[in-house]
Amino acid sequence: MLPEALCQRYMHYVWERDISRLPAWERWLVWAIRIAHVLVRDLASGDLNLRAMSLVYTTLLSIVPLLALSFSVLKAFGAHNQIRPMLLQALAPLGEKGVEITDRVIEFVNNIKVGVLGALGLVLLFYTVISLMQKIEDNFNFIWRVHRRRSLARRFSDYLSVIIFAPVLVFAAMALSTAALHTDLVQTLMQVEPLGVLIRLFTDLLPFLLVIAAFTFVYVFIPNTRVQLHAALGGAIVAGVLWQFTGWVFAAFVVGSAKYAAIYSAFATLILFMIWLYAGWLILLLGSSIAFYLQNPRFITPTVQRLLVLSNRMKEQLALAIMAVIGVHYYERRRPCDIECLAGELGAAGELVEPVVNLLEDKGFIEEVEEPDGCYLPAVPLDATPVGELLDAVRSAEEGGQSGAGAAAGPAGGGPDHGRGRGGPAGSGGRTHAARSPSPCQCGAACGTGGASCRANGTCSEG
Repeated sequence: MLPEALCQRYMHYVWERDISRLPAWERWLVWAIRIAHVLVRDLASGDLNLRAMSLVYTTLLSIVPLLALSFSVLKAFGAHNQIRPMLLQALAPLGEKGVEITDRVIEFVNNIKVGVLGALGLVLLFYTVISLMQKIEDNFNFIWRVHRRRSLARRFSDYLSVIIFAPVLVFAAMALSTAALHTDLVQTLMQVEPLGVLIRLFTDLLPFLLVIAAFTFVYVFIPNTRVQLHAALGGAIVAGVLWQFTGWVFAAFVVGSAKYAAIYSAFATLILFMIWLYAGWLILLLGSSIAFYLQNPRFITPTVQRLLVLSNRMKEQLALAIMAVIGVHYYERRRPCDIECLAGELGAAGELVEPVVNLLEDKGFIEEVEEPDGCYLPAVPLDATPVGELLDAVRSAEEGGQSGAGAAAGPAGGGPDHGRGRGGPAGSGGRTHAARSPSPCQCGAACGTGGASCRANGTCSEG
């Protein structure tokens, strides 16, 4: 009885009250407990754990090619010697094992001679790095309930831009901050209290702030959707705190792990490295989940909510409504709509709208524009697009199993949505439907016997 009573009190305190009427401190507390609840549920489902482990495997295969490319870029700017200190800092919780791993990785990187690789080797080098970035994007898209990757051209341009320019910007920021702290003005201000205490505090927090800035950039850039800065920053702050705390705990674990070296011998270093990689990727994915929930609070619910599955008729109505909204925005010279805009105007869940939008894009009815990113315009004039052609495209996708507007499920929350996807307004432009062709009977041999006949919807009627 006691656990049940505690559970009821927890549900009432956290989920059943209107937090808008609570004091500010209590409102933030309840909000934090709710996010912690859904994060624990995500972890318990096992999806994030499996994805973190898959990223560990991909990282082991890709870390040397990735660092080789970064090394080549930094060498052109004379900053290639900064890779080793950065790796040492990232692997600091491993202690002496981190130094050993760093030296071995740098040795591998130095052994890669781009001029000796040849054209095929260079292509494989780039392919390995692009595959790592694509794997990371797939995992972030899974968390953000995004079902479409970047186009091939965008993958190469975006990924290579990050790989080439990110190391330069990171080391430039570190060099500028170090140089600024050693200027005469800053040294003079450090002699004045309390400015000296504040400057020394900022110096101590600088590595932590750089980690948060890097996480924020990853959360904004990697998912193939628009991520708001405040959501990415919130997830990055929590992930940064977890990163530092996990580093301290792992360092203490490594200090007391001498017996593991006796058991695993030479494999002990590799095992510790893989555990640290797993912890790092899991923290990064948890931070992305926090950013997702901060931007989409409707997914924060006490229990898992399954996405409603639209009927074929509702998919057709939703496709017509989407075309109508996109056309209105285009002809009235308003800002083009993205997935969130379409979902808001139609009063439907974004997870129901997105697969239908992807279907319409694949069939050539709409196209995504580069600016603003993620928005859509008509690909053909609407007055030259027969309604029957649109409906036939939706039906052919349904028959081929391509659409699945309600089949996508998200991590742990199971692709939850708490709005009931209404499939779009009934009065949106052009609700004319072509005659529906009879579908095959779903009841098998029962039809055609005993006077039974097959209805158009695939069910049997008795004769």
